[in-house]
Amino acid sequence: MEALDADKLQTAIPLFRKALALNPRWAEGWWSLGTAYYDQESYAEAELAFQRVVAIDPKNGTARALFGLCEFELGDDKAALRDIEASKDLGIDLDPHLRNDVFFHEGVLLQRAGMFGGAEQPFASLCIGNAGGDDVARAFGMAALRMRDRLPPAPGSEAAAVVEQVGRAACLAARKDFDSARQQFTLITGAYPHFPYVHLAFGRVLLDAHDIPGAIAEFKREIDEGYDRVLPMLQIAAAEYKIDPAAGLPYAEQAVALAPQLPFAHYLLGLLLTSTGADEKAIPELETARRAFPQDTQVYWSLATAYARVGRAQDAAKARAEVARLSRKSAQQGEGAGAGSTPGESPDAPIRVTDAAEQGPKN
Repeated sequence: MEALDADKLQTAIPLFRKALALNPRWAEGWWSLGTAYYDQESYAEAELAFQRVVAIDPKNGTARALFGLCEFELGDDKAALRDIEASKDLGIDLDPHLRNDVFFHEGVLLQRAGMFGGAEQPFASLCIGNAGGDDVARAFGMAALRMRDRLPPAPGSEAAAVVEQVGRAACLAARKDFDSARQQFTLITGAYPHFPYVHLAFGRVLLDAHDIPGAIAEFKREIDEGYDRVLPMLQIAAAEYKIDPAAGLPYAEQAVALAPQLPFAHYLLGLLLTSTGADEKAIPELETARRAFPQDTQVYWSLATAYARVGRAQDAAKARAEVARLSRKSAQQGEGAGAGSTPGESPDAPIRVTDAAEQGPKN
C-alpha cells in the first residue's frame, strides 16, 4: 500500500498482481489495482480489476461507478450508462470528486443517447453544487439544445458559442436564479434567433420560472423556425392544459397528426378533449395511451372520467378498479401511485413533456 500511496504505481502494480495471484478473492487488492491502473489511464486493465471487485462485492456502488467510468473511456456507452446508474442506486463513496465525475459522465451518456431531459438532471445537480465549469456548461448546453454529438462543437464556431452560453444560462436556472437566466437567454435568442432549439430551451426555463405566457411565446417561435414542430406543440398543449384547454387543443391535434406514433401525444389530446367536454372523441385517444402505458394510474383515471360522462358505467368501474390495483401494487413495492409511468404520477400533477413522452414507452 505504501507504494500506491506514494504514487509509485509502477512498483505497486506488480506487487498487487502477485498478491492477487495468491488470493484472487481479495476485493481490496483488486480495488487498489484498479485505482492504480485508472490513475495511469490504463482503462482496459482498470476495467478488468473493477469487474472483479463487483463480482466479489456486488453491492459496492463505488466500484460499480469506476467500472462504468472505465467503460465510458473505452467507448462502451450502453454498458457505462447501465453501470453508472446502478452505482447511484447502490450508493457511491462520499468523495465529491468521484461523485461529480459520475454525475457528469451520466449526463453526457444520456445526452448522447438522446435522453435530453434525463441528461439535464445530473448537470443541474452539478450546477447546484457549484461544480458547473466549462465542461459542464458545454455538456448542459448540448443537452438543452438537443444535440446527440459525441463531442462539443468546434471551438470558435457559432455553435460552440451558443452551446456554452445556453449551458451557462441553464446552470443559472438550475440554481433558481431565473432573473439572470432570463437575461442571458434574452441575449442569446436575440443574437442567434434561428439556432435550432434555442427558443425551446428558453421556453423550458420559463416554464420552470412559472412564466407560462412567456414560455408559450418561445415555443411558438420554435414552431415558426420549423426545425421540429411536434415537440414545441406538445409543450404548448401541456402548458395550456391547466390554464386554457381550448387554446391547447389545436396544438395537441396537430402534434398527433404529425406524429401519430407518439402515445403521449394521444394522451395529451385525450386530456384536452375531456377538459373541453368532448369525451366521446377523447376515449379513443386515451385508449391508445392506455395500451402504451398500461401501468399508469393517471391514464386509467382519465379514462374512468370519460367513460362515466358518456354513460359507460361498466367500463368506468373497470378503469377505477385498475387504478386501485396499480396503486396497491405500487404501495407494496414502496413506490408512489403511478410510479414508473410516463404521463404523470397523479391526476392533478402538472403535465410535463419528458424523454419517455417524446419517444414512447420502451419495449
